[in-house]
Amino acid sequence: MRRLFFLLVILCLVCPFVFGQKKSKKDKKKYQRPRIVAPENLDRNEPAPETDPQTLADVKWFEVFRDEKLQALIREALTYNYDLRESVARIDEARASLGITKSDQYPKVGASADVVTERRSRDGALQVPEPARQTRTFGSILLNLLNFEIDVWGRLRKATEAARAELLASEEARKAVITTLVGDVATAYFNLRELDVELEIARRTLTSRQETLRIVTRRQEYGVSNMLERRQAEELVFDAREVIPDIERAIQQQENFISYLTGKPPQSIERGQELTAQEVPPEIPAGLVSDLIERRPDIRAAEQGLIAANARIDVAKKAYFPRISITGFLGFESAQLSTLFNPSRWVWGFIPQVTQPIFTGGRLKNDVRLTQAQEQLLLVNYERTIQNAFREVSDSLIAYRKFKEIRIEREQLVFTLQDRTRLAYLRYNGGVASLLEALDADRELFDAELSLARVRRDDLVSIVFVYKSLGGGWQ
Repeated sequence: MRRLFFLLVILCLVCPFVFGQKKSKKDKKKYQRPRIVAPENLDRNEPAPETDPQTLADVKWFEVFRDEKLQALIREALTYNYDLRESVARIDEARASLGITKSDQYPKVGASADVVTERRSRDGALQVPEPARQTRTFGSILLNLLNFEIDVWGRLRKATEAARAELLASEEARKAVITTLVGDVATAYFNLRELDVELEIARRTLTSRQETLRIVTRRQEYGVSNMLERRQAEELVFDAREVIPDIERAIQQQENFISYLTGKPPQSIERGQELTAQEVPPEIPAGLVSDLIERRPDIRAAEQGLIAANARIDVAKKAYFPRISITGFLGFESAQLSTLFNPSRWVWGFIPQVTQPIFTGGRLKNDVRLTQAQEQLLLVNYERTIQNAFREVSDSLIAYRKFKEIRIEREQLVFTLQDRTRLAYLRYNGGVASLLEALDADRELFDAELSLARVRRDDLVSIVFVYKSLGGGWQ
């Protein structure tokens, strides 16, 4: 019997190389990070900067965004946001899945006990001999070793490695959600403060235009002005009045969005610093390209997925090799309960088993192909994630520098239009120019002030995008 068992083991060791795949040197290599062609510099506006390992992403989010009301909103979002809570649940799911997969490496031991009482009839079809008892009770108590697989080839260890990588990927995904969430709340808050500025400009402009209309109406009554000028003044009043409810609509919807991000029902949002009073970092260092790959959680999550896929290929390949398992039991059994625990009632069993796939209709081969194709998909995703990160950083740095230039020019334009409007009304009141010239200047000033408010918002939001693209905010 022993010779037969050892002969079966030798046969199973040979079969993988006959019916399966031989392990090449390439198969024995451990996971290596794919090579990525990275740009020398993330900031295209500075083609030859000095090497600076520091980056804005190393700063904590509450040091980047100094507005106390904004900080309070971000803290609420980090506690109650639905996407973040979902990502935490996914981590728990992955951790439990790792525990289940890892448990396959350990023996499963169970206990069983049974007591059987039976009675047989003397007059039935099955005759009981005279000395035998019609009623008898017997039982057993056993510890069972439930089909424990000896991981000779490391198949179970590789499966555990894949599950551990998936757990790490879910943890990195949570960090990516935090980065996105911090950026979304800050962006939404700056949008809200910009809308507040627009509403203030619209109300101030409406008040000014209503005063102009009152003056034009009085001038018409005294015959100094005419109906055309009055209609032109009324047109600007109606135009400013129309803008106000639209801005109020946008404000309330933006408040609803911020409430959603913080996990609350729609409600008013407390304001902090004015849009122009927001503190911004004096410099925006991008840091090293290599640090970006190590720091951005979405890149690290993509790499952990690639590591898991690499391990699953090994699991699929090791399915060609025999599985050696052990089943056994240890305990007591007796025909009488009173003698169940006597040393003479001691029983045990040991059942080694070797299983070797010989013909599976191509299932094992296609399992390997499937895992290899999945690895290629995840490799493409990893490379795409890195290149997208490079693009986002470059885009955000370009936007940061260009919006600052636009803001400076727009401020000068607003100053010029304010002076032009003042001079135009002086000329009109002095009878030198028509009202149309003053109203045109007023209209252009109103549009320029609204545009300046939006550019100031974009300037702040560009800092948020730089911070987010560099992988900051999750620390």
